Amino acid sequence: MLKIKNSIIGLIVALVFTSCGEYTKTLNKGSSAEQYSLATKLYEAEKYNKAIQLFEKVIPAYRGKPQMERIQFMVSKANYATKNYLLAAYHFERFTKNYPKSTKKKEASFLSAHSYYLAIPRSNLDQSDTKTAIGAFQKFIDTYPESDKIPEANKYVSEMQSRLEKKAFDIAFQYYHTLQYKSAITAFDNFLSDNLGTSYKEDALYYKSKAAHDLAMNSIASKKEVRIKSAIKAIERLERNFKETKYKKEIDKLREELENQSSLLVSTKNE
Repeated sequence: MLKIKNSIIGLIVALVFTSCGEYTKTLNKGSSAEQYSLATKLYEAEKYNKAIQLFEKVIPAYRGKPQMERIQFMVSKANYATKNYLLAAYHFERFTKNYPKSTKKKEASFLSAHSYYLAIPRSNLDQSDTKTAIGAFQKFIDTYPESDKIPEANKYVSEMQSRLEKKAFDIAFQYYHTLQYKSAITAFDNFLSDNLGTSYKEDALYYKSKAAHDLAMNSIASKKEVRIKSAIKAIERLERNFKETKYKKEIDKLREELENQSSLLVSTKNE
């Protein structure tokens, strides 16, 4: 039994070394046809990294030839499978431009967008990269409205838009949190105009009101009157948009403080 087991292990080791030897020999000294053939076999066997190296060798020889369509698609998929997502997105995008009549164009278009999506750093959402991914998915949705991938594409777009909204809201809130009230007011205004249907609208209107209130209350006398009026307008906007706002107690208190401060200013002027 031990001899049989050792024989099997020996056979596996021999096959591995033979395979590695064939790959190295073909990579370094094989003809373009041999490299293309082995690259295809490795791709189909899901040995993507080795396949990519061979495909990179043969691309110059097959550029402009019929085989190039298949090569470029396999290179794209191999990079996608090995999580080289930016490279995959680049190759898929080139494929759709180079082969507009290909039967693989729809798949390449979706995978290009998905590659951009997967390339976005999870821990630090980059706005420009996210917008690129959203744009790629939107292009797919517009080009292939009947595709069965549309629900999935819409899901990714919605997810990324929500993340962008949250990041923009967090930036505005950070201005408020660090007592930069004027910057917070501007940031919340920009956020609200850029994200009309946002789920953060009530929160943004509240914290804009709070920033306007805090700015007014901490202003010098010459600026206080105008800023009190602006803060009250911010509160009124919140109330118009959310008649049953969850911040009812908070804004009532803010308004009371502003009105008291306004009355104090009037009485001071009259003295």
